[in-house]
Amino acid sequence: MRSVRARAALGATLVVAVALAGAGLAVLLVLRANLIDQADLQAEVAAREAAGQLATGTPYDDVELDDEEDHPVQVTDEEGRVVIVSKDLRALTGTGTSGVTPVPSASAGASPSPGDDDDDDDDDDDGSRPGRGEVSSDDPDFSDGTATVDRTTADYRFAAVEATTPDGITLTVYAGAPLAAEQEAVNTVRGAMLTGLPVLLVVVAGVTWLVTRRALRPVEGIRREMAAITASEDLARRVPEPDSRDEIARLARTTNETLTVLEASVERQRRFVADASHELRSPIASLRTQLEVAEAHPELLDLPGAVADTVRLQVLAADLLLLARLDAGEKPGSATVELGALVREEVSQRTGDRIAVTVQVPEGGAFEVNGSRGQLSRVIGNLLDNAQRHAGGSVAVSVAADGRGVRVEVRDDGAGVPEDERERIFERFVRLDDARSRDDGGAGLGLAIARDVASRHGGTLTVHRAAEGGAAFRLWLPRPA
Repeated sequence: MRSVRARAALGATLVVAVALAGAGLAVLLVLRANLIDQADLQAEVAAREAAGQLATGTPYDDVELDDEEDHPVQVTDEEGRVVIVSKDLRALTGTGTSGVTPVPSASAGASPSPGDDDDDDDDDDDGSRPGRGEVSSDDPDFSDGTATVDRTTADYRFAAVEATTPDGITLTVYAGAPLAAEQEAVNTVRGAMLTGLPVLLVVVAGVTWLVTRRALRPVEGIRREMAAITASEDLARRVPEPDSRDEIARLARTTNETLTVLEASVERQRRFVADASHELRSPIASLRTQLEVAEAHPELLDLPGAVADTVRLQVLAADLLLLARLDAGEKPGSATVELGALVREEVSQRTGDRIAVTVQVPEGGAFEVNGSRGQLSRVIGNLLDNAQRHAGGSVAVSVAADGRGVRVEVRDDGAGVPEDERERIFERFVRLDDARSRDDGGAGLGLAIARDVASRHGGTLTVHRAAEGGAAFRLWLPRPA
């Protein structure tokens, strides 16, 4: 089942089915228990009424019974013999004794004769007359059974109550209450549930299907638009955003944000490839021209120019390779680098440069950071190259502690960087001075590489106005934890 709507409808239907089945079973059990309790009460009342008559000495033949069809009665003595049964009772089960024919008993109560009354009066005078019987106050025993009254057999609930006659005979009175009402009510409720449950489940499934379909309609719109974007490769398109504030709306917004970032990334990649191709074309064309001239006229070979073009091509290729690695998410190393020593080492290699570099590193300072020594050296070298390219006569570099990190600052006395251009200079292939030659101005990758490396190391690279009037580039890197 691949449809979300179908799975949602099936899941909701199953949950509702289980819940309704459990609730229906509980209702049936409670209803049946209540109806059986009512039958127990009716049977107990009928049994105690008959037992009360026997306890007062009423003869067996004179015991008045309730509606014999609704409450069949059977009375047995201590030996289990049947002494009283309801009229028209033809068969009985569930009382322990199935007999329905009274057995004459020597102690069976009979209507007293007049002579007996006189004797009783005499006995009363001398205190020898038997006392009044009693009905057991214990809770009666209940049982299920059947009774056939006038050829009609039905289920009954029987209550057993013990009674003691004035003669000291213990009798057990069984009185039944019909269960037909309980069975009819339970069957009616069960039938209604079995009829209504499928209908309700169909309604639940249909409503869930429609609601899920309506809720997932924006998702289908997002899917179609994404498919169209994939087919057309037009990253400028956006998926429709529903007006709701639910998860689907957030999904659409996130998708559009992802498309925006992807579009910018692809555009940046295209521009990078175009700029790289343009930058590589110049040294390659110059080098090829020189080699072709040298091939035809060896005496005209400009060897220093060829070497310079080769070096420039090598540097540009190295920059492009480093940017590619950074874009691929290459993580910096975890080696410990002492920035003070690294700055001194980088400056010591520039003794023959046009402008000398002044180094300001406190003695005995610990300026250690974690990262790649090669990449950090590249950052400092790029900053020094940029400063020497734009300086008027002096370049200074300083290293100092700055909070939880180390700050390296490179300053020059050049024209500086306009405030509105201080972020654009960190973009790739950007040169503010378009009149400067490519050989003197570089490819415009040095500052972009420096900021990317600083960011990969958890630091920052910003540009400010120097006290000397030029630009001040501040590299901040965190100390090891």
